[in-house]
Amino acid sequence: MNKETKRCKGCGIILQEDNMLQEGYTTSLENDICQRCFRIKNYGEYQVVAKSNEEYLDILKGVGETKDLVLYVTDLLNLEEDILKIREYIKNKIILVLNKKDVLPKSIKEEKLIAYFKENNTFFEEIIVVSVEKNFNIDYLLKRIKNLQTSKNVYVVGHTNAGKSTLINKLIKNYATSNSYELTMSPLPSTTLDTVKIEINEHLTLIDTPGLVDNSSLINYVDSKMLKKISPKKEIKPRTYQLRKGQSIIIEDIVRIDYSNGDKNSFTLFISNDLKVKRFINPKHEDLKEKNKVTYELKYDSDLVINGLGFIKIVNKGTIDVYIDQNISTFIRSSLI
Repeated sequence: MNKETKRCKGCGIILQEDNMLQEGYTTSLENDICQRCFRIKNYGEYQVVAKSNEEYLDILKGVGETKDLVLYVTDLLNLEEDILKIREYIKNKIILVLNKKDVLPKSIKEEKLIAYFKENNTFFEEIIVVSVEKNFNIDYLLKRIKNLQTSKNVYVVGHTNAGKSTLINKLIKNYATSNSYELTMSPLPSTTLDTVKIEINEHLTLIDTPGLVDNSSLINYVDSKMLKKISPKKEIKPRTYQLRKGQSIIIEDIVRIDYSNGDKNSFTLFISNDLKVKRFINPKHEDLKEKNKVTYELKYDSDLVINGLGFIKIVNKGTIDVYIDQNISTFIRSSLI
């Protein structure tokens, strides 16, 4: 393979040994990974790469020009506001893979999660709940891939931090006949920079794609220490607070939620166990009120989703004021759980 076409097996970028400041630099083209992937894998050092979503969307459009099966991987704790948007770029057969079941409470049944998505999302060939960490439903996912694939190529798409590369590494570990090389993994944006082909066996080649970067996600605006705190590593223990009108909840120094109008209400937080939460009963305190304010009128059984952080289940109707950095999006949906 010539020097123009040899790609990093960790992130997919073309390898080069001419400029250490450019993407794809390696000390030798005999290496299989770039220096950036080497430092992520061995030292946990992350080098920021500025990539526009237009570049990633072009890759998705290229996937849409094939007739190959697509795995659309999403994070159950941080679901996109419009999960149907992927259809704008990809008309292929799609399996929706709901990842990270292990961070949700065990009491939440996969059947309920699947039913939630089937109600409004009819174009998916199948919806499968998995936990890569616990090896849950991975065998079933492979079985369905075999049944639905149209060629040996199967594309894996999704947003940053949804767990695409982790899922592929699990499939490599469980089923690859000869390929033992793992993709580079990191909770930070833009780890995978271009498509990466991984041959699982003679009948299946997975093609990893760069994660779409959601510029309104909290993960883009916190340091590495806080990123570790907001990323759950084990099953979440939901925290429930009973609030009356005029009372508030503050999560770290990230977000403030004021219950500004309504009868006594239940707020259940599905966020990392490592995050500190404070409840205030005095409406006069001013913490975080300098942040951008968004007001929501809630119906019964709604979720307030804080992009990149998790969600809060709110049982009764009422009014809330949310104070958060203006770059971070929030939205209301019908209750997932």
